[in-house]
Amino acid sequence: MEFAKIENCLKQIREKTGFIPKAAVILGSGLGGFTDTIKVEAEIPYSKIKGFPVSTVPGHEGKFIFGYVGDTPVAAMQGRVHYYEGYDMHDVVLPIRLLKLLGAEVLVITNAAGGMADGMKAGDLMVIRDHISSFVPSPLRGANIDEIGTRFPDMSEVYDRALSDKINEIAKSIGCDIKNGVYIQTAGPQYETPAEIKMFKALGADAVGMSTACDAIAARHAGMRVCGISCITNLAAGIAKHELTHAEVMETTKKTEDVFCRLLTEFIGGNNF
Repeated sequence: MEFAKIENCLKQIREKTGFIPKAAVILGSGLGGFTDTIKVEAEIPYSKIKGFPVSTVPGHEGKFIFGYVGDTPVAAMQGRVHYYEGYDMHDVVLPIRLLKLLGAEVLVITNAAGGMADGMKAGDLMVIRDHISSFVPSPLRGANIDEIGTRFPDMSEVYDRALSDKINEIAKSIGCDIKNGVYIQTAGPQYETPAEIKMFKALGADAVGMSTACDAIAARHAGMRVCGISCITNLAAGIAKHELTHAEVMETTKKTEDVFCRLLTEFIGGNNF
């Protein structure tokens, strides 16, 4: 049933474009400006794909953009859907499985996150080296989709080491002091309490958000290579000295947009896959 739903979405996209991406990128809150760097071949709003989950959060435009970054054919998700929006976890990761069927071999995940690591500050970028997904349902729960991947996929290296190293190398070359760390996903939509942040830090997390880990699991299940970049938009509860708001998230991503776009453009456009 799940696979038939994905195939139906695939059919609808193929009726609009035959574009085959090599890489796919998910653009998190306030990071959709990266699409300005794409030589666009086709745009498809999520709302035009029957059965496809639609973004409801400010900062998430809600459309696929197909085109080229340099010579690399790319499918960009300008906005994502989240578990907290009320979608079943299978619907949350449906776009990931669809991107795999469209031809994408590599998935670049971006997000806005709260920083917890010592010395971290709003405006930092962080390469995701690993994640903790224990606080949200697994996207692989239920009957396995054999057409996509194995029942018990290995998660020893969710985030591809070579891709992550390349992001660090490019960041250094453009003068970006990028961090590396562990990302933890929560269900949301409420921000975390100071006690929860204290617990997450004890577990080894460096940044927290409401997406990404489930996407990465689904991508690895499908055999995709995965890498991730968090934009640290605020310090987490109990560390920050003020109330947390979505407006702050949007404001910070706007300030980091130039360096973020340059990093992503050089990484994807440089055909580092």
